Amino acid sequence: MFRTALRNVLAHKARLLMTVLAVMLGVAFVSGTLVFTNTLSGALENSAAKGFDHVDVAVEPEYQEGRGDRVGRTPELTQAVLDTSARVPGAASALGVVKGFTAIADKDGKLIGGGFRSEGGNYWGTKDPRYPLTAGTAPHGAGQVLIDSETARRAGYRVGDTVRISVDGPVLTPRISGIFTTDDGNVTAGGSLALFDTATAQKLFGKPGTYDEIDVKAKAGTSQSALKAQLDAALPKDSTRTTTAHKLADDQARAISDSMSSMKNGLLVFAGIALFVGTFIIANTFTMLVAQRTKELALLRAVGASRRQVTRSVLIEAFVVGTVAAVVGLVAGIGIGAGMRSLMESFGATVPDGPLVVTPGTVAAALAVGILVTMLAAWLPGRRAAKIPPVAAMSSLHAQATTKSLVLRNTLGALLAAAGIAVVLAATTMSGDSGQAPMGLGAVLLIIGVFVLTPLLSRPLIAASAPLLRVFGVAGKLARQNSVRNPRRTAATASALMIGLTLITGMTVIAGSLQHGIDKMASAAIRADYVVSMANGNGLSPDVDRKLRSTEGVTATSPLRNAASRIDGETEYLTGVNGAAIGELTDLKVDEGSFTVGGTEVVVDRTTAEDHHWSAGSHFTVSYEDGKKQRLTVAGVYEGNEMIRGIMLDNATLAPHQSDPTDMQVMVKTADGTSGAVKDRLAEALGSNPAIKIQNKKDISNEIAQTFTLVLNMLYGLLAMAVIVAVLGVVNTLAMSVFERAQEIGMLRAIGLDRTGIKRMVRLESLVISLFGGVLGIGLGVFFGWAAGQLLGTSLTTYELVLPWGRIVVFLLLAAVVGVLAALWPARRAARLNMLQAIKSE
Repeated sequence: MFRTALRNVLAHKARLLMTVLAVMLGVAFVSGTLVFTNTLSGALENSAAKGFDHVDVAVEPEYQEGRGDRVGRTPELTQAVLDTSARVPGAASALGVVKGFTAIADKDGKLIGGGFRSEGGNYWGTKDPRYPLTAGTAPHGAGQVLIDSETARRAGYRVGDTVRISVDGPVLTPRISGIFTTDDGNVTAGGSLALFDTATAQKLFGKPGTYDEIDVKAKAGTSQSALKAQLDAALPKDSTRTTTAHKLADDQARAISDSMSSMKNGLLVFAGIALFVGTFIIANTFTMLVAQRTKELALLRAVGASRRQVTRSVLIEAFVVGTVAAVVGLVAGIGIGAGMRSLMESFGATVPDGPLVVTPGTVAAALAVGILVTMLAAWLPGRRAAKIPPVAAMSSLHAQATTKSLVLRNTLGALLAAAGIAVVLAATTMSGDSGQAPMGLGAVLLIIGVFVLTPLLSRPLIAASAPLLRVFGVAGKLARQNSVRNPRRTAATASALMIGLTLITGMTVIAGSLQHGIDKMASAAIRADYVVSMANGNGLSPDVDRKLRSTEGVTATSPLRNAASRIDGETEYLTGVNGAAIGELTDLKVDEGSFTVGGTEVVVDRTTAEDHHWSAGSHFTVSYEDGKKQRLTVAGVYEGNEMIRGIMLDNATLAPHQSDPTDMQVMVKTADGTSGAVKDRLAEALGSNPAIKIQNKKDISNEIAQTFTLVLNMLYGLLAMAVIVAVLGVVNTLAMSVFERAQEIGMLRAIGLDRTGIKRMVRLESLVISLFGGVLGIGLGVFFGWAAGQLLGTSLTTYELVLPWGRIVVFLLLAAVVGVLAALWPARRAARLNMLQAIKSE
């Protein structure tokens, strides 16, 4: 049977080509993901390990949890701690590390690295082992700075150039005294790193005389564990903690591995979708091959082959096909892994040097996935073929079984679809977290149910296209009839496209509805013309509010200042505002009392009020960061949202209890509304700081929309693989259908249908099948998008369903284009069949 199976593969290699391509694409996606994530993980881990070469034990401040009325705090590492660390017997050196936000602008004044990856630090004297200099000298004073080589390369900076740098407060224009290399993760991810001398860094980052970390190097012969024990004995245990470099490196490697694992799992999900879609092609191909070889298999049964041997013969063919596809897919996957690394670098991320990692596990996974998926998909057609009696197989009686079996199939499909809809609807009544698992289960049941029902659904839905197909005359009529001639085949072909469009449409509906909800929230909650904030999300200096308030045309400002406190023995965050102006700058619905903020009167959002059982007129005692207590009164309860919520009190009340206040953002109202001139005046008042964002409500919405668009485009790209596999499925089905119907096509040619008519018939058949899959996919996608939105609505109060009709039409047109393109080769081949040879074929 093995030789028989091998001969069959070689005899039908052209018909199996699309199956090989479908499996190959899925395997390439899987192996490419594994190669890329293993390569990136290995390079990052090796790079991170180098960062601990200069330290044997790190001393860090130990966060002290809040208890009772005391607010949690992080103690400072003072010069005394540094001196004590340097004096322990096993220490060769102890050096203090200072860190803070430092944004570097390019020569056009634009921020490098987007803000979130912009960092600054201190340089240790004339030679710092952490940051080897490639040019220039160490910095001295606030007028000199070192920058990393990648930032210098991207912006075109050299030693001696003047650069604009923003720290938490002022904008500086120091001279570049030197350039260094680094394996810092922020720099490799596209950010920037600027270094000052230690005294300057401490002053700029608001940490005079203190450090964020102390790195201790051991003397020769002293182990890291011994040095750690000495430091533990010498330093206060309640305010410091020590960690060996080995432990730090292991923790870093674990964090990188976890991060890569999340990325890998996400990519493998989409690879799995592509493979799942590919199973439809495999099953369809082997079903059609088995149907075409029914008499051949019957003869094998007649001469003594058992059912098991017939099934085994089909599975051997699948094994050969899967092995070839898996090997080719693995090779392609290695190329994809290397390409993904290059793609990251083209987007500005610097990936550390390292070899391409192809592990035995990757090879095994690629081969196992390719072979097993192919054999599993081919098992049912092989089993079905083996169950046909030899006598029935030599006649046409076996075709009746196919029709009868649809009754059971339709019943099962209806039950699965009904169960799926019921579970999804039940999930929409749950809260966000508890409803996720039922929602996923219901979605899977519904998709499987619809797939099982597609043979039944194909007839009425395709019949609806009859008026349009009549325009194409005989070719249109034949195309419609051919589309429903074999409902199973049509179902399998359309379902592949259905799954891809279900996911794409669902994500589009959710993203569009989320964007609308966020836009609505921003416009409903904010009356301010502008919101000023740091690009990296850090706090603003209180000077920013003072400068904005004194700018020409500004009528009102209110900083939003966060502060930790203790209320009823629990940590609660307060929001300090300008009580006199906050009502003019926001538009929050007041449920109880009045929106009065000032003195000891505060307002709280509905959720916080319910948690503490407060109402308008309630009193409570708050313990501030400095340990002092105050009795406050709830003047009003308002409806909070994702942008504004919590306990609001006047900054004049909060300020005396904060040692280093910062504002998360500042709301600004102007006499002239929003205009370019007003924005320019605000920017000028802030010294044209590249790290500060000045945004109106439209800017905020656009920024959020850019994030959604980026994520959505990435998901579209990942799902494109599934759509490509679905296209191969349509091509495969049509091509094999042409093989199968060669005699029929020859007869049509003989009675007068020309080559153009034959091409049109095949193209229209492909178009109808693709649109059928597209309609099912879009319908399911809209339903899932609505259902998922019900869960999101519990977290985003302004969420409401918005159907992106423009994109839905585009998706439907995409399905039509897929149908037309997929039919090009099969239609051309059908038209070129020799009429007489086709009529003689069986």
